[in-house]
Amino acid sequence: MQNIKNLTEGPIRRQLFALAMPIMGTSFIQMAYSLTDMVWVGRLGSGAVAAVGAVGILAWMTQSISLMNKVGAEVSVAQSIGARNMEEAQTYASHNLTIGLWISLLWGTLLFIFARPLIGLYRLEPEIAEMAVEYLRIIATGFPFIFLASAFTGIHNAAGMSKIPFYVSGTGLIMNMVLDPLFILGFDWGTAGAAYATWLSQCTVVLLFIYQVKIRKRLWPEFRLFVPLKKRYSFRIFHLGLPVALLNSFFAIINLLMGRTATTYGGHIGLMALTAGGQIEAIAWNTSQGFSTALSAFTAQNYAARKQERIHTAYRMTLLMTSIFGLACTLLFVFWGSDLFGLFVPEKAAYIAGGEFLRIDGYSMMFMMLEITMQGLFYGTGRTVPPAIISITFNTLRVPLAIFLGAAGLGITGVWWAISISSILKGITSFIWFRSLKVFRQTA
Repeated sequence: MQNIKNLTEGPIRRQLFALAMPIMGTSFIQMAYSLTDMVWVGRLGSGAVAAVGAVGILAWMTQSISLMNKVGAEVSVAQSIGARNMEEAQTYASHNLTIGLWISLLWGTLLFIFARPLIGLYRLEPEIAEMAVEYLRIIATGFPFIFLASAFTGIHNAAGMSKIPFYVSGTGLIMNMVLDPLFILGFDWGTAGAAYATWLSQCTVVLLFIYQVKIRKRLWPEFRLFVPLKKRYSFRIFHLGLPVALLNSFFAIINLLMGRTATTYGGHIGLMALTAGGQIEAIAWNTSQGFSTALSAFTAQNYAARKQERIHTAYRMTLLMTSIFGLACTLLFVFWGSDLFGLFVPEKAAYIAGGEFLRIDGYSMMFMMLEITMQGLFYGTGRTVPPAIISITFNTLRVPLAIFLGAAGLGITGVWWAISISSILKGITSFIWFRSLKVFRQTA
């Protein structure tokens, strides 16, 4: 318990950076799993990348559902710590882990059973579709590791101990980087090798988290991982985390439909550009998400302690940092998108198509930063519904807009413009909505 950090006192800038940098590092590490797979699978050709990319959208949906327990832990545990109620903080932590385990078992079973019809939605060539089905069924058995790691990460972030998830996830990444080339090319297991490498790495991450909390006792001396669920705590977790999980899951569903649209206008190259380009875009997303998560944890503790001026200062600092980074990403994607894409998929047709996606998507980077920063304020004050409404509304707009622009003569670039325009609208709407709330006039 002595390791838990109090974010309601002390220098704000130092606390934000100390909390945000490991979170950003952890986000990059999680992103690097996919990028590492893409680098080695890319050597097998664009068809293999498309197969992994098709499953990647379902894996994204899985990560999205697991956010319920990550955000649920970050807010509920942090607010309990801010209110100096450590017993309640422990109970919330255990409930998040227990709920995450049950959901992961159910979700993994469903995807394993229905792998073939789900992949069939993309209408891929039979050989590519078969690779995707095999890949999905392997990683589906490892979904409990994803959910538990997400909950453990949220608990540690709430306690101001974001360095632990960084070190633990980093160890898993190193393992994945070693196993990927060995399994994919060395053992000639192809895309299945990438799935096995990811499975073993994620299992290692969870074991290391358990070691931290049960052997080293870094959180509480007698912390129970799994407990019988109680209605009061479970309801609070679902209230906080379910809107976040739903909006991100819905985003993944929209991306699945966008993937089918991209396949219609650009074949498997179009799907590859969307999925692989989205993973490269995650460089920007995960950096700003690190600051947003830090702002959320900082806001949650100070909101419970009624120290609103500290929230105001932290918000301004975070917005400045994410804006500078957003501008840098815009320049990188717009002017060097094809060069960047070519580092991951060297096939000429692939990096030309991917570069076009990054160029158009690059115009929305500043607005994406704005949306994610405001999201941190919403979450920290316990208001997880408004970001869900904003995301669902404008992400839904993507599908009819992509179909309209594609049919109007823009083809595959119409799909990219639909993504960029909706991101711009999300950022503007998030900013206006939070400013319209009374809490904004008090804190930001």
